[in-house]
Amino acid sequence: MSSISADALQVLALIVALALAYRPLGDYMAAVYSSKEHLRAERWIYRCVGADPDREMRWPAYLRGVLAFSLVSVLFLYLLQRVQNHLPGSLGFAAVTPQQAFNTAASFVTNTNWQSYSGESTMGHVVQTGGLAVQNFVSAAVGIAVAIALVRGFARSRTGELGNFWADLVRTTVRILLPLAFLAAIVLVACGAIENFGNWHDVTTLSGAHQGMPVGGVASQESIKELGTNGGGFFNANSAHPFENPSAFTNLFEIFLILVIPFSLTRTFGRMVGSIKQGYAILAAMGIIWLGFVVLMSWTEYAHPGAALQAAHAAMEGKEQRFGVGSSSLFATSTTLTSTGAVDAFHSSFTAFGGGLTLLSMMLGEIAPGGTGSGLYGMLIMAVIAVFIAGLMVGRTPEYLGKKIGGREIKFAACYILITPAVALVFTAIAMALPTPVHSALNPGAHGFSEVLYAYTSAANNNGSAFAGLNANTDWFNTTTGIATLLGRFLPMVFVLALAGSLGQQQPVPVGAGTLRTEKPLFAALLVGAVLIITGLTYFPALALGPIAEGLS
Repeated sequence: MSSISADALQVLALIVALALAYRPLGDYMAAVYSSKEHLRAERWIYRCVGADPDREMRWPAYLRGVLAFSLVSVLFLYLLQRVQNHLPGSLGFAAVTPQQAFNTAASFVTNTNWQSYSGESTMGHVVQTGGLAVQNFVSAAVGIAVAIALVRGFARSRTGELGNFWADLVRTTVRILLPLAFLAAIVLVACGAIENFGNWHDVTTLSGAHQGMPVGGVASQESIKELGTNGGGFFNANSAHPFENPSAFTNLFEIFLILVIPFSLTRTFGRMVGSIKQGYAILAAMGIIWLGFVVLMSWTEYAHPGAALQAAHAAMEGKEQRFGVGSSSLFATSTTLTSTGAVDAFHSSFTAFGGGLTLLSMMLGEIAPGGTGSGLYGMLIMAVIAVFIAGLMVGRTPEYLGKKIGGREIKFAACYILITPAVALVFTAIAMALPTPVHSALNPGAHGFSEVLYAYTSAANNNGSAFAGLNANTDWFNTTTGIATLLGRFLPMVFVLALAGSLGQQQPVPVGAGTLRTEKPLFAALLVGAVLIITGLTYFPALALGPIAEGLS
């Protein structure tokens, strides 16, 4: 069997696995957020934080809950890193420097997990498990909570109440993420990933030398880093490290973990708004984009244009022999189309157009299927834009799910789609205008520009992956990417929740003869077109200076 045929079967197996999980997981999550009952463990948590889970919140109160919890999380994680050398299980590591501690705290709390450090030589057990792994759970839960608040805005009428942030946060963590991550960690351990809290493990290399290898709670962190679309690796090599990703099977399993919740949330959305077909339309748009990018990425890497790659008969630089071109392309596409940022190959070593596709995947807004929660609310924002465009074409006030999309709603949606590109492009422009030691790109010309553009695109979109040729552990990058992650995470949430509140206050509009049927294939196609056109108009000049120029040179 040819490698291309094997890769096609791998993609087919992944699609089948996602399809099998789609209905039960989506329905289960809908039941979780519709339930009025509280588990005993949840009631204990509510008492500890002083929250009333039954008190409904309007969007300003919901937003204050998101921001307050995230601020406390940033401060706690920053402090934990700064006193690491005094904590048990520090493995002899020093306290993390202030700039890097700020960057890491902001990164993990915003579900970005951008890492300017080598995890195995910087973070001890307490920081890894009590700090970073905890944020992998709760930052993902925050994203899902905001998405559910927006779904309630569509589903409810004549009320500005969007649920309770603390109840959504706790239920997501306790009922969804913890059980799934526990099961996933068992699978990873059974397949060879490590899980212990020892000190250093002495290994004998192929040359006969001895090397000390750090160990820790790798499988448990790996499971939630993928399931919560976080991406931070225990080791510097991330999911290319055999302790994190031992085999071709675990590689495919980790891709499944990355995609399963974002895709299944479309089913949850359909259940909660009372129309499964509406969820299918969003799913179709996400799936078309994802599959299209998988095919394009695989083609660019198998084509491996360039004399050196043609002579080598493969674009294998920076890729693992265990996974090859196909699995690496599938992983890269899935991790950049979501807000994961985990890597099993170095994206900087992809072909020029392949690296450009990873960039474009993030520039779409990571909505195909996107991050846990952020992908759903990002695609719903694009759906609002799509029905607005359709309304302009037929001269009718646009409606979506029975809600009129007026000037107020479209302003919120427009601000949402503009803020992330503004953060990414402005910081890139500033960095490139500064001397080379500041932007620290190791490669000249178009590829060096792509490295810097990738860094800020990754930070602003809360992805976390990077082009390997960039030295990001500088005061400039630690500070500016940390700021970019915070702006790229929380400013869009303001507009999402404001839109949810505005929609929830409306009275439903009955379906008429001129209503755009948003559950039909035509709308899914319109939605895909709107995503690609808006992204292209926004980012094409920057892409032309980087990966496109490099690919055509």
